[in-house]
This record gives sequence, structure tokens and C-alpha cells, in this order.
Amino acid sequence: MSGETARLLGDKAEYLLSFASPKIPKERLHLPGPDWIERIFIGSNRSNRVLSNLAWLYGHGRLAHTGYLSILPVDQGIEHSAGASFAKNPDYFDPENIVRLAIEGGCNAVASTFGVLGIVARRYCHRIPFIVKINHNELLTYPNKADQIMFGLVRDAAEMGAAAVGATIYFGSPESGRQIVEVSQAFAAAHELGLATVLWCYLRNPQFKKETDYHVAADLTGQANHLGATIQADIVKQKLPENDGGFKALNSGTSSYGKLDERMYTELDSSHPIDLCRYQVANCYMGRIGLINSGGASGKNDLAEAAATAVINKRAGGTGLISGRKAFQKPMKDGIALLNTIQDVYLDKAVTVA
Repeated sequence: MSGETARLLGDKAEYLLSFASPKIPKERLHLPGPDWIERIFIGSNRSNRVLSNLAWLYGHGRLAHTGYLSILPVDQGIEHSAGASFAKNPDYFDPENIVRLAIEGGCNAVASTFGVLGIVARRYCHRIPFIVKINHNELLTYPNKADQIMFGLVRDAAEMGAAAVGATIYFGSPESGRQIVEVSQAFAAAHELGLATVLWCYLRNPQFKKETDYHVAADLTGQANHLGATIQADIVKQKLPENDGGFKALNSGTSSYGKLDERMYTELDSSHPIDLCRYQVANCYMGRIGLINSGGASGKNDLAEAAATAVINKRAGGTGLISGRKAFQKPMKDGIALLNTIQDVYLDKAVTVA
């Protein structure tokens, strides 16, 4: 058992680090490793330019050539409002500090908006891979609505020197059909231009939140991941699952929703967080499309929470973490320490895939 990781995990250490009985055995998965690009993508329909940019993403930062990713995402200026996001540390109103944090924090890439990355592109695009987020929930319409709309063109991301584009789809929302079409077309254009693609596969529907919030259910988020892989995302971003049984709950009473098989809950996962996350990985073509879990909001125990999320993702067979608020809502030195803590879990050979 890893000493530093176990210390950070505290009373969760034994539960997370000793788990050894996943429902889906690791031998059925495609697991991260130094040969990730050659093993997974060399036989795909991705072009040489896409492979080059994927190799750049996986070959940069402290996790270079491990098959794992540590990404700094800062699109919260739009998604959560700039004031609410940067009030804790106003330095990050300045885009240069966002990019500097990713570089000094040893990240594989920085993900942000057209404006943030564009204003510093000539100075930094050659120093760290850029992931340009092409759609957002603008959050200023009254009353607020949950929708993702395009903020720019894929061609503009390519011209600023980006390695990849990122997008969000709110699966389950009334607008999801339009978003799927828009993002599918954008990802096809990105691959034609040689860019990799990253999809935020989030759920959004008020009916998913009953007595329990099923926006983080393994079965529903797993299906969202599968849809993301279907539109040829090269990397899928998903929230860490916290529960299960979303399909069951939404099919209660007289309602009818989706399709389910009881074996999803008995033979493919369990209540253990590593099993729940593994079900997400399985829906990413048994790991062929890398799963990165989000780091969540900043709180009182960020180092411990970040370490736990990284352990769950890694032991489940995931590809890494994409953590923003826990890092940029702190002084830069503390944000760097947070990012390094995440990376240390993936570099720790004692933390193995379950």
C-alpha cells in the first residue's frame, strides 16, 4: 500500500487501495500504458495528424508516456460565471495565469475557451497542448437555462495551434438532440483538420433528480459515455459516479424510460466506487476511449478528495483526471501542489488497477 497516498486517503485507504474483486476483471479492459497511441489508435480511422496531436497530449507533462492524463480545465468563467469562479483568486481573470498554472503544475494539457487560449496563443501554444472548448452554457439568459451553444469554429481552434477541441453535451436534456448533431459535426471537422476530440458527457434533466440525484448514477453516466464514444470522442470526460440505478428509478410507477437489464447491476458492477467507475470505463469501449473523471468543486479537504478521485479512476482502469476549481481557486503554489498530488497517484506503482 502506498504510504503517501494512504496517508491522504485516511480512513478510506483500506477500502480503496485493497479492493480486489471487481465485477468486470481488468483482463477484459484496454488499460493505459506507454504504448497507448500505438496500441489503441494506430488501427483506427484517425489520421496521422490526429495521432500526432494525441501523442502530444499523452507525451507532455509529468505523466508523459505513461498513458495517463492530468488536464487543467478552466471554462468556468462562462459555465459558472467569471465572478463566482475567480472571486477566490482574482489572478485567474488573467488568461496567462491559467496557462502558467497548467505548465508549472506539470499538466498534459490546458482546456479553456476560445478567448482565454486565443489571447495568449502565440506565447504558449507551443509550450503546452491547448484543448479549445467550443461550446458552453452561457448562464446569462433569464431565467437561466441549461443548454450548450457553439462559441466558435473548429477551424479557429486549429489556426491558433490547438491540439484538440472539447465540447459538452447535456445528454437527457430537451436540447440534447441538437447538441449531438452539432458536436458530431464539429468533431468530424476537428478530425479532418488533425485535432483530437474531448467530450464532456454530462447528464442534465430535472427528472433525473428525485429523492436521489441520478445525474451521477453509474448506469446513466455510463450510457452517456457510450454515446460520446459513438460520436468519436477520443477522450471522454465524466463525473465520478456516486450511485446507481438511474434507469430503475426513472422506470418506476407508470413511467417508461430507456432500456435496462438486471445484470447491469448484479454482474457488471456493485456499490463499490471502483466498480461504479469501472462500469463507466466499460462503456468507453472497454477502455479504448480514455475516461477522465472531473475533480469537482473546491472544498475543505481538496488534497484528500483529489487523491481519492484519482485512486478510484486509476484502479477502475481510467485514463486520468481533469481538475480545475480545486487548483485555480487557490494561490498558484497550492494549485500546483494539488495538481502534483493527482499526478503522483498515477505515477505511484503501488496504486494498481483492481
